[in-house]
Amino acid sequence: MLRDRNPLVQCLTNTVSVQFVANALLAAGAAPAMVDNPEEAAGFAEIADAVLVNLGTPTAAQVESSCLASAAARAAGKPWVLDPVGAGGLPWRTQVAVELLANRPNVIRANASEVMGLAGAEGGSRGVDSSAHVADSVDAARSLLDRAEVVAASGEVDLIFAQGSTVKIGGGSALLQRVTATGCALGALTAAYCSASPSALIGAVAAHAHVAVASEIAARSTSRPGTFAAAFLDGLDAVDESALRELVRLD
Repeated sequence: MLRDRNPLVQCLTNTVSVQFVANALLAAGAAPAMVDNPEEAAGFAEIADAVLVNLGTPTAAQVESSCLASAAARAAGKPWVLDPVGAGGLPWRTQVAVELLANRPNVIRANASEVMGLAGAEGGSRGVDSSAHVADSVDAARSLLDRAEVVAASGEVDLIFAQGSTVKIGGGSALLQRVTATGCALGALTAAYCSASPSALIGAVAAHAHVAVASEIAARSTSRPGTFAAAFLDGLDAVDESALRELVRLD
């Protein structure tokens, strides 16, 4: 589905993740565009198929671009995904994330602490790491559904919430936590899948399933984070219908 559509995803993402996110999109069958300057952000969002806003290393200029791009995507009917990195741990970026909710993201994709921080709960956020268990974020995630269509909380089991629905996705590899930007790549893939799916819920589930299966395929060939990073990109490319049927764990 994704490879047939080859959606163009505008990524306003952090400086640590730019290359890895771009390569992850390409490996999965989408096209990346790292357009994050205020002069072009809104105009590009209008022509892109989807937009990712990731607050990993926000600057004043990137925050302006994120506001412009998310507003333009919303006005144009294009799906956009908010990845509120560090929400609840640092006041300024938390406030930026809250303000971005006014543009109603199709999906909020975050770890448990970030979901709780964004919702105003005590999440125990520790920078960009999640020190809360995903099960602890259930109430916070559901409370955010009046500001977003879907909330996806990543953890040992991913929980994806929409009004009236909860989907659990298991599996994956612990090595995902030892390679930077895998979560950022998941956010970008969520945006890509949302543009190619009939609903944001289906798009979010598809993206999380793709990443979980790709990471399991990668872990078959390596147990070290350096080689896993490359194997994970290969795994994203290798995932097909057969692999999904064999390995995906949905509930």
